[in-house]
Amino acid sequence: MGRAFLFFLGLLAHLLTAASAAPDSGGRPANFLPESTIPVRDPILGKEKLIHLHFFWHNIVSGSNPTAVTVARAAATDSSASRFGLVNVIDDPLTVGPNRSSRVVGRAQGLLVSADQEVLGFLMVMNFVLADGEYNGSTLAVMGRSPPLIVREMPIIGGSGVFRFARGYVNARTHSLDRESGDALVEYHCYAAVLDFPALDNN
Repeated sequence: MGRAFLFFLGLLAHLLTAASAAPDSGGRPANFLPESTIPVRDPILGKEKLIHLHFFWHNIVSGSNPTAVTVARAAATDSSASRFGLVNVIDDPLTVGPNRSSRVVGRAQGLLVSADQEVLGFLMVMNFVLADGEYNGSTLAVMGRSPPLIVREMPIIGGSGVFRFARGYVNARTHSLDRESGDALVEYHCYAAVLDFPALDNN
């Protein structure tokens, strides 16, 4: 069978497993830790596993210690309905739950660029720098288009540590948006296929 079909079967089995997982006290699936790892096989790279991560991304632009700051804008940005040309640098906390006081499991570090002249749509280039449990010190690299008013999907283009050679996608849904402050809370589900072998020697 083809690589794409095998990956689809692994993903389908994972989704069915996740749908039947017992929710936590907040009525949501268990946060951050993988609900399951599904074996899949790449015809060239060999054995892989599919890891599912779940966390909340806090993009804070207000207050004395924002986690997202503007570093550039075009001459026409302020008059543009889509804020075209705006460039933000982010260092956003990732937490297990939607509250800011929830346990921090990593940071999202990178760029958000308003790259659509017609509607609000960002080019997102970021690393999920993980800092919890077996993923501590590992990263996931994500790049793609993110229209914040809808559920969006962006590709995983690589990673480090546990996520070396990672491929897959993230699903992002805006959980809340404070229209006065501009602060945003986004729920992320990450589905990463990684090679299932011990870490390579760095020497």
